[in-house]
Amino acid sequence: MELTITNLSKTYSNGVKALNDVNLTIPKGMFGLLGPNGAGKSSLMRTIATLQEPDSGTITLGDLDVLTEKDEVRKVLGYLPQEFGVYPKIDAETLLDHLAVLKGIANAKERKEIVKALLQKTNLYKFRTKNLGGFSGGMKQRFGIAQALLADPKLIIVDEPTAGLDPAERNRFHNLLAEIGENTVVILSTHIVDDVKELCTQMAIINQGNVLLTGHPEQSIEAIKGKIWRKRIEKGELEDYKKQYTVISDKMFAGKPEIRVFSDGQPDPSFDNVESHLEDVYFTQINAAVKEEAADVV
Repeated sequence: MELTITNLSKTYSNGVKALNDVNLTIPKGMFGLLGPNGAGKSSLMRTIATLQEPDSGTITLGDLDVLTEKDEVRKVLGYLPQEFGVYPKIDAETLLDHLAVLKGIANAKERKEIVKALLQKTNLYKFRTKNLGGFSGGMKQRFGIAQALLADPKLIIVDEPTAGLDPAERNRFHNLLAEIGENTVVILSTHIVDDVKELCTQMAIINQGNVLLTGHPEQSIEAIKGKIWRKRIEKGELEDYKKQYTVISDKMFAGKPEIRVFSDGQPDPSFDNVESHLEDVYFTQINAAVKEEAADVV
């Protein structure tokens, strides 16, 4: 089973074009949707999750029409939104049991077994009687995955799942997602490049509602191999370098800016050629899109 998105567009009433003729084919496994805040990721996720209507286009999940067969889609969908609220004074076991009822798992014995299995899978069973208000951010996210896995979904959507997690919780969450993605279509929407690099076999970069790139993360990195150059400069030189070269990123290193430049050849002898990373792919695509938009405006 795969998810197919064809010519999907969405413009909100305030004039913001959230999705612009989006085309994606998402197979079984972990698929990373990478983009900055405001890129259109959440709009796409909400549309796939049957929470909003597009202006045009189609989405199919196997033989299901996502836009017209919403009830059937919801039966096979697990969704962890960016803002996942919980009832703070209810314990994990009770709330998960209640959500299982809402998912249509009517048999009490079956439901009890499913709830137990999911709490064990997400490493929350020993906290099953603890009120959710006392859970850490990572524990709440793992509970969010537990509820998303109710009724054995064929499609799971997780929106910005590791934002705000400490490194240990992030690792636990990665391991859990990797296990789930072996047999399910899992869409990981994030602005964190490392999440995609570490988890996903396929990816897309989206910005301002446009899909800029699709493919395998490693192949995307290979495509810019030998074209990333690094140099440490003085603070006052940054704007001049941005005018002269394709500076895709800059960060402070020992009190000075360190720039990374995309170029087919060495910009000048003071630049060092460095290993390319997925972050370089991301910034190269975003930079090119911004320049193209600026040129269109002019």
